[in-house]
Amino acid sequence: MASFSFGAGNAAKLARIPLYGAGRLVTLLLPRGERWVFGCGAGIADGALEIWRLAREQGVDAVWLTSSDEEAREAEERGMPHTRKMSWRGFWATARARVAVVTHGFGDVNPYGVTGAFVAQLWHGIPLKRIGLDAPEMVRSAFLPGSAVVRRVIAWMYRRAAQRIGAIPVASHFVRGRFESAFGIADSAIVVTGEPRVDALSRGSDRERETRAREILLRHLPHVGDRRLVLYAPTWRDGDPDPGVPTPSEWREISELAEQHDVTFVIRSHRLGEGNYRPGIDTDRVALLGADVLADITPALPAFHALITDYSSLVYDATLVPLPALFLAPDLEQYAIRRGFYGRYEDVAADAATTWHELIPRIDTLLGQDGERDRLVVRARELSESVHAFRDGQNGRRMLAAIFARVGKA
Repeated sequence: MASFSFGAGNAAKLARIPLYGAGRLVTLLLPRGERWVFGCGAGIADGALEIWRLAREQGVDAVWLTSSDEEAREAEERGMPHTRKMSWRGFWATARARVAVVTHGFGDVNPYGVTGAFVAQLWHGIPLKRIGLDAPEMVRSAFLPGSAVVRRVIAWMYRRAAQRIGAIPVASHFVRGRFESAFGIADSAIVVTGEPRVDALSRGSDRERETRAREILLRHLPHVGDRRLVLYAPTWRDGDPDPGVPTPSEWREISELAEQHDVTFVIRSHRLGEGNYRPGIDTDRVALLGADVLADITPALPAFHALITDYSSLVYDATLVPLPALFLAPDLEQYAIRRGFYGRYEDVAADAATTWHELIPRIDTLLGQDGERDRLVVRARELSESVHAFRDGQNGRRMLAAIFARVGKA
């Protein structure tokens, strides 16, 4: 079952308006110091971790704001100064911070203390599906769900909050317009540096990246051995059931195909919408790798032989490997109406299947014919060239330089 929806999240934001107001009064009175605060909705991961590493190398005084005991233990193991974000200490750290680095939203740090800090919003992928103010889902609320007034209030809150963003990195000029409209922010706040979160996919040789990726996966999935791996990574349905979960007969087809080609299917369901992907059959050819097991899948992508997805931004990350991609879109028509896309979906996902039964022969061809895999790799490279301006592993350094240029270097 999904663990979050915009409707529930927006209703909670409306209920917390007095707390945001109280926090704003405090931040008006408190002077900001030199410390930076970091947080990430996915855990100690993603672009925030990359900027953390580089900022600490530059001597930046920083603290990571944690969301759970597990995240706090990991920060301790990494030797990272940390405190719980929704504690008084977390509020104080955020309210006194010079810079707040986030990847999902202000809730990555203490949301009541953000106003007045320079916010570096790193985001978490090039959007294929519409996000932010471009997505009707964004302004849904479980409180008075049919009220146009409530939707306008929520849209106003998001737009006003986005004005606090000081800089947001994008992969290229081609995609910057998506972020301008989604966040409703000025062009000057958008910097074409490349995404820090994907630097791991451009460092070292192909063999070095694959070796590192395989080591990451084997720490969590030791039983996969040296088999080829196919990643299935569906996106979030905003609280609705995941229509991509295979039926019992489809699970059998998947298992038989995996046995035939000696591969393992690794299922990476979205962290906000965990589908029931436990096969109802006895097989060792399906492995579950949720965000609770591995917070950031990006550095592990070079270990995979192919990607299957629907509307996930992971397809753009995977082009940097490059991985051949197939698409399963069982609810394309409804999703296009309810969420929508940037550009034409078919330009990214030509010939998307609507069922596993339809997709399995295509997977069979991909795994069994080098020519088909080569064709899809060429398509991945072409897509990468259209959306990624940089492939040198230096995105994080460019973004850190952009932050220093705006706030100065202590």
